[in-house]
Amino acid sequence: MAAPTTTTNNNPAFDPDLDKPDDPAHELAQFGGGCFWGVELAFQRVPGVAKTEVGYSQGHLPDPDYRAVCTGTTNHVEVVRVQFDPLVCPYANLLALFWSRVDPSTLNRQGNDAGTQYRSGIYYYNENQARLAQESKEAKQSELKEGKKVVTEILPAKRFYRAEEYHQQYLEKGGGRGNRQSAAKGCNDPIRCYG
Repeated sequence: MAAPTTTTNNNPAFDPDLDKPDDPAHELAQFGGGCFWGVELAFQRVPGVAKTEVGYSQGHLPDPDYRAVCTGTTNHVEVVRVQFDPLVCPYANLLALFWSRVDPSTLNRQGNDAGTQYRSGIYYYNENQARLAQESKEAKQSELKEGKKVVTEILPAKRFYRAEEYHQQYLEKGGGRGNRQSAAKGCNDPIRCYG
């Protein structure tokens, strides 16, 4: 009798994101919704969100940098990893904000940003998040005009590679023009993305 064949994957980019929140009562969530600058600022403003980080996930290149991701050959998504207190901010609130920020019917594109790194995605950390994400996707599909289809992917959160420091809280710090935007909780000022 032949021994069972096993395959091992030694690529850490395919590993699940095993990072833990700073506070054990908190959870992590990952969202891809186009350029991560504006998406991060939107999540920063949510009461109950303790921390946000931008980075790269879902690709095949370990430890990518922005230049590599922008080539379109690594399959990474620009993501925001959110640390949140589910007693103050239920995961459903994060999902509602996500859907309000994206056009879920455009493949590999959000607004003027085109490429695989700009695809929309919800990357879950547990089965409850997976279920709620799928339910929210079905609800969003029912809202779309006939003929449009939600192409947002829902997948387990893979290893998170933190983006370069200058990308972190980019719009709050003023972006490329030095025009700081408020990250205050509950702020609803329009978010302006600029390099």
